[in-house]
Amino acid sequence: MKVLLTGAGGQVGTEVAALSSDAFRVAACARAELDVCDAAAVARALQRTAPDVVINCAAYTAVDRAEDEPALARAANADAVALLAASCARRSVPLIHLSTDYVFDGRANRPYRETDPARPLGVYGETKLAGEVALRQAWERHVILRLSWVFGRVGRSFVDTVLRLARERSELTVVDDQIGAPAPAVAVAAAIQRIATVIVAEDVPAEAWGTFHFSAAPALSWCAFAQAIVREGVAAGVLPSAPKVSPIATADWPARAKRPLNSRLDGTKLARVYRIAPADWRGYLHAVLRTAVQ
Repeated sequence: MKVLLTGAGGQVGTEVAALSSDAFRVAACARAELDVCDAAAVARALQRTAPDVVINCAAYTAVDRAEDEPALARAANADAVALLAASCARRSVPLIHLSTDYVFDGRANRPYRETDPARPLGVYGETKLAGEVALRQAWERHVILRLSWVFGRVGRSFVDTVLRLARERSELTVVDDQIGAPAPAVAVAAAIQRIATVIVAEDVPAEAWGTFHFSAAPALSWCAFAQAIVREGVAAGVLPSAPKVSPIATADWPARAKRPLNSRLDGTKLARVYRIAPADWRGYLHAVLRTAVQ
């Protein structure tokens, strides 16, 4: 299988690229190698690599900054997806695209299902939703995989932020009324590889196409996740000592963009169609912290 990967420098993209093998040959393109907002560049990349599947991990993910840079967020999260979808449709190449829990308003009292109405709270979620809509309209052979709270061994994530602040401060205050389940980038990459294997087959079941939620377990608050990071960080030798981690309400935490209070995603459909079970983030966090020591 030949794979064209965009956004290869990000958390998930890095892990997808690391899976490259004779059976899963990845042409990994970071932003410097492929500007997904450039239609001609996208067309050339598809012609050059002649992929069996395209995996789009490229995105504008600066949630707060997006409120002040809506045009840039829309270009990467919506317009670029439309370009990719159109190019894939012309060459009849399936497209796997990553989206987010931020398409929801977070007011539900249960994990979100794929059929729940999307009601984004800010520019980031709005532009990611616009990308989903553009893809659905342009190319039917697609898989949209929604994620939440991604963390990994590269790039910026909540884990990196907590570790940095834990080295600088004796006490951290972290939001305790936003609930979700951290998605390990390594597990997401494995899920993407599994999905790709299914949709490049000759007889693809109709249910394999469409929108899916990647879920993880157990669910917890950002504050509880920060406490776990600090605890594991000390045990792994990444942190010399454990600062106090205290809860704070979202209403008392200054942020440019609104966040969903509930970011839990229901992975039942993904498990049924692709046999991909929810990932237990705790073991993956331990592995990421061990990597940080090396």
